[in-house]
Amino acid sequence: MAEFDISAINEKVRKESSFLEALLLETQKVIVGQKQLLERLLIGLLANGHILIEGVPGLAKTTAVKTLSAAIQTKFQRLQFTPDMLPADLTGTLIYDQRTGNFNIKKGPIFANIILADEINRSPAKVQSALLEAMQERQVTIGEETLKLDDPFLVLATQNPIEQEGTYPLPEAQVDRFMLKLKVTYPSKEEELAILRRMAKTDFKTDVKPIVNPKDIIRARQVVNEIYMDEKIERYIVDLVGATRQPQDYKLNELKGLIQYGASPRATIHLAVAAKAYAFLQGRGYVTPQDIKTIGMDVLRHRVIVTYEAEAEEKTSEDLIKRIFDEVEVP
Repeated sequence: MAEFDISAINEKVRKESSFLEALLLETQKVIVGQKQLLERLLIGLLANGHILIEGVPGLAKTTAVKTLSAAIQTKFQRLQFTPDMLPADLTGTLIYDQRTGNFNIKKGPIFANIILADEINRSPAKVQSALLEAMQERQVTIGEETLKLDDPFLVLATQNPIEQEGTYPLPEAQVDRFMLKLKVTYPSKEEELAILRRMAKTDFKTDVKPIVNPKDIIRARQVVNEIYMDEKIERYIVDLVGATRQPQDYKLNELKGLIQYGASPRATIHLAVAAKAYAFLQGRGYVTPQDIKTIGMDVLRHRVIVTYEAEAEEKTSEDLIKRIFDEVEVP
């Protein structure tokens, strides 16, 4: 690709990504630390991909999503998933009008731009499959009518670790629909001290100013699509995903009996788009191998299913993915 083209894309990225710094600063008025979480939420927004956030209660998962949506002038809905929830509570239903004798559609809370699906793994399978159609097809079927969802439409789901009381594990097919799976950990001592000083009040208020609107996001997404990815980087992505399926082809014989299912082609697509969005965040018009390595774990950790042998050896999908990143040749 010509040098002129790269510099033109760089210039475009610089211009269109100028709002990102202000957006991060605004969210950091409320959220202490968690820079990686906030960055990944922006990647999901720019790459048009849903995000699953896992962590024990009380780590500001919900607060981070609410704060981000307040800084973007979008319609935001928080849905608290519970074991007695029905699909109609999510999508809406048909209401009979006695005067006209017709059924009218009453839209559910899913008709918003940013959906916070709180504790998604506390709801039964029917509700999860209703959410699945909305996530994948960007549409909802109520009765005989199919209704399109607004753009941008982003599902940010939080889940408690599976070991906790009253959780249903999400089906693999649904987990695969999430572009990124993030693990939120406890803050450092300094961060926790800052949280204490800022939040330990009986009347803590969050005053977040809107920084961007949905049109800015959609325009930024078009620039993300234009970010240059070299053929060597494309082959690197295909090799990484291929190594989760046939590790022996990449001299990773020790992983052969440890992976039950490798990542799907959707992982390849998501890894490429997320890497472009990450490059955009860095203000660059091209993707580097380091971008793939930085975002790769979040794209792959929920897509590699380990065998019983791996569990017996106490090896997680993250351990295996780390090994793949260490061994697969970097361009």
